[in-house]
Amino acid sequence: MSFGRASRRRFTLLAATAVAGALTLSACGDGNKAGGGGNTNFITGSGGVSTVAKGDRVAAPKLDGNSLEGKPLDLADYKGKVVVLNVWGSWCGPCRLEAKYFAKVSEETKAQGVQFVGINTRDPERDKAINFEKDYGVAYPSFYDPIGKLILRFPKGTLNPQAIPSTVVIDRDGKIAARTLQALNGDELRKMIDPIIAEK
Repeated sequence: MSFGRASRRRFTLLAATAVAGALTLSACGDGNKAGGGGNTNFITGSGGVSTVAKGDRVAAPKLDGNSLEGKPLDLADYKGKVVVLNVWGSWCGPCRLEAKYFAKVSEETKAQGVQFVGINTRDPERDKAINFEKDYGVAYPSFYDPIGKLILRFPKGTLNPQAIPSTVVIDRDGKIAARTLQALNGDELRKMIDPIIAEK
């Protein structure tokens, strides 16, 4: 079976588009600056944490809904605090690995004006998610977002959560400051949030 000229052109165009997309995704690695859309620039460090300079940050989206326990939960209630948003699911192996670290660092940083908030996703039943939090000592609230509606509120081209687990840090002004798309241990989590806690 041979390709006609039009088919070859279409195939070449598709291949070029795929390569360009892959390069765009990898451009964020190794400390390179990458355009995040509009005037947003972010830099990804060697630890896989992407950060945005204070003057280039964009506002976090409105996140509101219900907690795992069915109580109203609104991110706006934490304005003025550094908010650590962790996207997780009870079915996710890496989420289980990082949960104890997040629980511990949440307690350690509470007095410094830090609020941890989870976004539980792809858990069709609340009970599994609630039991996960009990098992790992997670005391901070989590949104119940079984189909990922809250995750879709993050503007494209910003430091939006694109994996499970993902962690996004929102500064005291309600702007997106940092993100990672991998599980973190306690030291890695502190390296990510401590510079944002130190900001005046």
